[in-house]
Amino acid sequence: MPRTRLYIDGRYGTGSEMELDADRSRYLTRVLRLRGGDSLLVFNGDGDEFRATMLSAGKNSATLRIDEQTVAQTESKLRVHLVQGISRGERMDFVVQKATELGIKRITPVLTEYGVVKLDSGRAEKRRDHWQKVAASACEQCGRVRLPLVEAPVTLKEWFGSAPANVDAQLILQPGAAMPLAAISAPPTKVCLLIGPEGGFSDNEYEDAEVVGFRPVAIGPRILRTETAAIAALAILQSLWGDLGSSGL
Repeated sequence: MPRTRLYIDGRYGTGSEMELDADRSRYLTRVLRLRGGDSLLVFNGDGDEFRATMLSAGKNSATLRIDEQTVAQTESKLRVHLVQGISRGERMDFVVQKATELGIKRITPVLTEYGVVKLDSGRAEKRRDHWQKVAASACEQCGRVRLPLVEAPVTLKEWFGSAPANVDAQLILQPGAAMPLAAISAPPTKVCLLIGPEGGFSDNEYEDAEVVGFRPVAIGPRILRTETAAIAALAILQSLWGDLGSSGL
């Protein structure tokens, strides 16, 4: 089984050939040092994965042939939507990367009252594109075949006004909450998890979350950094009801 995996958006099938752009070609030939005849896996982010062969490799171009479709069992049946307060710099990249590795299905970055990051519409779209690329790279590394959706950043208040209704459990991390995350009843398949930025949520934001149906939960006696809280909570959810546990769903 080839170890190199490459995300290529689009629809393609067995026997087709594709020309890679200069950036992907240089990545395969200069970073991974693949040559003509070498094998790799390619996936389109919608669940399809194929074995492929590099037919030619030039300085700034490469051609792949799609050989056969594979079956990958790397997607959790627990559908988790992470609504994450935007944190600065690499912290948010870290959350997107590790959440992808832990099977997240959707990430909504939100701007909050105590958040230190400010984004206008232009910068927000650029950050969304950047985080989507971080998620794609994480999928290449961890073996996932479905790319999680990273939505455009919005304010938390705006998101509350358009939050999905068909969710089995809505949970918000809150230090000191009486209910431990691990003690809640197992949701059938869909969980929405709300986590604050570096400064946490304001009292008004906690109240708004309660009004729209979010249940406060805690993951221990210590106050964790935002990026630590996200990864710890997702690991707990997947261990209890997803594919990190002994039985999974």
